[in-house]
Amino acid sequence: GASRDARSLLLSLDHVDKVFGQNIVALRDMTLKVRQGDFISLLGPSGCGKSTVLRLIAGLMQPTRGRVRWEDATARDTLGVVFQEPTLMPWSTVADNVWLPLRLKGKTRKDVLPDIEEALATVGLTGFEDAYPRELSGGMKMRVSIARALVTHPRLILMDEPFAALDEITRFKLNNDLLAMREKLDCTVIFVTHSVFESVFLSDRIVIMAARPGRVIRELDVDEPYPRTEDFRTSTEYVAHCREASEALAQAMEGVAHEG
Repeated sequence: GASRDARSLLLSLDHVDKVFGQNIVALRDMTLKVRQGDFISLLGPSGCGKSTVLRLIAGLMQPTRGRVRWEDATARDTLGVVFQEPTLMPWSTVADNVWLPLRLKGKTRKDVLPDIEEALATVGLTGFEDAYPRELSGGMKMRVSIARALVTHPRLILMDEPFAALDEITRFKLNNDLLAMREKLDCTVIFVTHSVFESVFLSDRIVIMAARPGRVIRELDVDEPYPRTEDFRTSTEYVAHCREASEALAQAMEGVAHEG
């Protein structure tokens, strides 16, 4: 829609290739524009370079060709990242785990306690400040990881299959909560998943990727209003978008099979 095109550009990937070693082409000619307020899912089979895209954006690795161009320096400097495994320090409390990104910027715990408490409140973990990761369920650990990503007040959050290891009920709950959080924080999200259902529920843009070499096959718009609730999950619109995404994904996989 016009409103989306009017949003300001946060960053773009311009014709990015990523080659590992001599000849493993993880990404070929990846081009993507990310605008303020987008919720973009990168959807595709394992090995299609979805995680590589996030690592390039996070600056954890550099492109072999092409470039990652930031239009918004504050978005780059406050970037939040949530990995598939909740990479929490087991010897630290929940509050200290959330403090970590600010501690790395030289902020004392006392100075940022309000930020820590606000981030934990946003993910529904008020009262768990002094708990240790071993005392938490998988879903709660993931909430701590999300709180840690939120504590820097990011404009952009990268999420790498954060809910893949969780049971479906927990996953649905966290999907609902993630959208509620985003509504409140007004941030942009790039979300890696291989679940069609999750990508349709969460995103307004789905970027469908194929493997070997990793590349974008299609982009689908999910032009449904936010906030989205449980009602959306049972709507005919949701089902239609899921079918469209499934078919596009199947075509992506088929193209790979034909080439192989």
